[in-house]
Amino acid sequence: MHLHILGICGTLMGSIALLARELGYQVSGCDENVYPPMSTQLENAGIRLSSPYSAENIAKDADLILIGNAGLPRGNPAVEAVLDQGLPYTSGAEWLGRYALQDRWVIAVAGTHGKTTTSSMIAWIMDYASLNPGFLIGGVPSNFSESARMGSAPFFVIEADEYDTSYFDRRSKFLHYRPRTAVLNNLEYDHADIFPDLAAIQNQFHLLLRTIPGTGLIIHPNDDESLQTVFDQGCWTPRLSFANDLVNDFANGITNDEHYQQATFCAHLLEEDASHFKVTIDGRDCGVVQWCLTGRHNMNNALAAIAAARHAGVKPQLATEALCEFIGVKRRMEVILDTTAVRVYDDFAHHPSAIASTLDGLRKQVGDEQILAIIEPASHTMKKGTHETILAQSAEHANQIIWFEPPSLSWDFASAVSSPTARVTRDKEDIITWAIQFASQSQPVHIVIMSNGSFGGLHTSLVKRLQGIQ
Repeated sequence: MHLHILGICGTLMGSIALLARELGYQVSGCDENVYPPMSTQLENAGIRLSSPYSAENIAKDADLILIGNAGLPRGNPAVEAVLDQGLPYTSGAEWLGRYALQDRWVIAVAGTHGKTTTSSMIAWIMDYASLNPGFLIGGVPSNFSESARMGSAPFFVIEADEYDTSYFDRRSKFLHYRPRTAVLNNLEYDHADIFPDLAAIQNQFHLLLRTIPGTGLIIHPNDDESLQTVFDQGCWTPRLSFANDLVNDFANGITNDEHYQQATFCAHLLEEDASHFKVTIDGRDCGVVQWCLTGRHNMNNALAAIAAARHAGVKPQLATEALCEFIGVKRRMEVILDTTAVRVYDDFAHHPSAIASTLDGLRKQVGDEQILAIIEPASHTMKKGTHETILAQSAEHANQIIWFEPPSLSWDFASAVSSPTARVTRDKEDIITWAIQFASQSQPVHIVIMSNGSFGGLHTSLVKRLQGIQ
């Protein structure tokens, strides 16, 4: 059977292409403005893709067209050709749930933040335990050579996105996956282009709860009020909660936090940057994690991953051992330049909460060393100004911030991010010039490029220029 995928270089659709190829399908596709890492993965897998979107670039012998979401509304030439020619089509998420996940024990990771990292952790823990799980992750886990594989175990780990499925299916993608184990990491308002308010997202999460069997398990933080509102609407599945010691003496794990005391899975900081912590279950020690990651958000991700793996039969002690060897995910604080003078990180942060927690973790790791944050508000929510009142505060842990102002905003971006340490520009050459000046003032320095887009190739250009002055 020949599948032709529109939007094949998207994180979901590209991973579906890899799974379909592994299942024996002939796979081709088309897309526009492609860039690594997905384009590289597809090329390495021998999957043919064409550009741009057009009737001519739809494979003539395709048996089924899978239509992605990003950039594929009515009016897209390829979409119109599919409809005009009466070709059979479906969404990527529906095909995945119907043909790839059928009869699998699905472990789904949902939430506003941490989906990619947590699903990567779970997949790695299970792989470390020799279970050979299948997985589909919206990024490239550094512990694996691909973002998706079928695996041979009953278990399949999937990053479960709340974004809508396609132009013809406005339900969240995760409603197609039917998980047995569900991790709900957190819930904040996001995706302002499709959800009018937080309540609309909560409605989709509650629909997800309705798909989880009573013999399954829901894993969640015990202090997320937005998730609690979802549970209050009705929950038919056992729940397990986790927490970290937010109010504590991090050297000995003493806490007075009520939420923390009520949690089943808990983390006790052994280093303030969360690079070293102890895990307990109902007060019993079950292992220590010491890794290259930082930030309490990643410690929470680890707790969720250990709990999910435990539900699938992996002992927590083995899970903590596995996480000590977890490297991370590309574009999640990925080090792309490391010299004695400067370290440059590529980070996918797309929301003020993610920016704040990532920079907080780095600050606790590097102490008084200088941090420059270069931030592109590339998401629809950021561009619409939904979080304009908290944008400036989100980067407070950096010594200096460079904000790239997206074009054609309807609100005063410069005023919203104004601070004594901030600069605003629409010129990427300005960013490179200012970053080089910053790197020359004191050393060592840490430069964090934060964007959920390609940032016009800024990462590569800046690294090349910095290498030239070393």
